[in-house]
Amino acid sequence: MHRGSQCSAPFQDSFLRSPRFLVRHRRQRGFMARWIRQLQQRCHQGLLWIWRQEGSPGQRARGLAAGIFCGCFPFFGLQTLLGIALASAVRGNHLLAAAGTWISNPFTYLPLYWFNYQVGDVLLRGETQPLELSLLEANLWNQGWSFTSRLLLGSSVVGLGVALTLGSCAWWMFRWQSTRQHHVQAGSRDRSQP
Repeated sequence: MHRGSQCSAPFQDSFLRSPRFLVRHRRQRGFMARWIRQLQQRCHQGLLWIWRQEGSPGQRARGLAAGIFCGCFPFFGLQTLLGIALASAVRGNHLLAAAGTWISNPFTYLPLYWFNYQVGDVLLRGETQPLELSLLEANLWNQGWSFTSRLLLGSSVVGLGVALTLGSCAWWMFRWQSTRQHHVQAGSRDRSQP
């Protein structure tokens, strides 16, 4: 008779109740909770960094909008440089422009550029059609230009819409923050004067 087969169920029950299993299970829960807490803290620090950038609310919002606009284009490696250049042209904050280009990141590349292509396709054809999977060698250049033109047109339209929307929201929030900060500072000056 094999002894392990007789004791498997009681052994498992006793193992699950053993202090070693509970300690290991608590450590795993503690690790995940600590990791989530650290992620929340980093997100909070990132938002505070955005709030504390220099410039007027308009400059900060223009910089963020310029970065978001350039982040919608599929120019990998050039998005940040283009965002900073556009922020210089519109007199926006350069750091927020660089941060805004991260609207396209490894997690959002595929859905963002697929959506941009679909928007460009609708604007050029009037309706969406599936991508042509067969690329004929003689027609390769025409199909490449067709795909590229749709992607760039869609990126322009989507980038403009998202940049205007998020830039306006950012301007409103930055303006609210600066007026709130101004009122707090004015209130503390009034209290300090006899």
